Amino acid sequence: MKKCMLTLLLVLCMVGPVAAQGGLVSMKSNHDVMVTANRLESALKEKGITIFARIDHAAGARKIRKELKPTLLIIFGTPAMGTPLIQNSRTMGIDLPLKALIWEDRAGQVWLTYNAPRYLTQRHGITEMADLVKKMEEALSNFGAAATLP
Repeated sequence: MKKCMLTLLLVLCMVGPVAAQGGLVSMKSNHDVMVTANRLESALKEKGITIFARIDHAAGARKIRKELKPTLLIIFGTPAMGTPLIQNSRTMGIDLPLKALIWEDRAGQVWLTYNAPRYLTQRHGITEMADLVKKMEEALSNFGAAATLP
């Protein structure tokens, strides 16, 4: 039992701080926004996940002569996971494909934030797809770790 707890603590320390608030999961990154985004995209592509868009909110702000700390949104997904959820609840299509926001806070700390799959399924009244939701949670956690860890 002690060995299991020690292993769990070690894994949690390796993944880094994860904060969940309001259906969002945020992971501290050890890299700047651009490197974190590039690492996330590489991890997604390696697993065959489609990247639909990369939106640079700071670039948009500059166009109207406003300042915004680095903030990138990556939109990604795969029909293998998304389609069953949308079939179950058509309104899930408003939250899919998935999104990850990579952003720098006022103190200069970079974060990777995404919607918690369990929160999304609750939002859309999906109750019977626990296995798929668990796979999504694990995949997002792994992609986040690949993007944020040293």
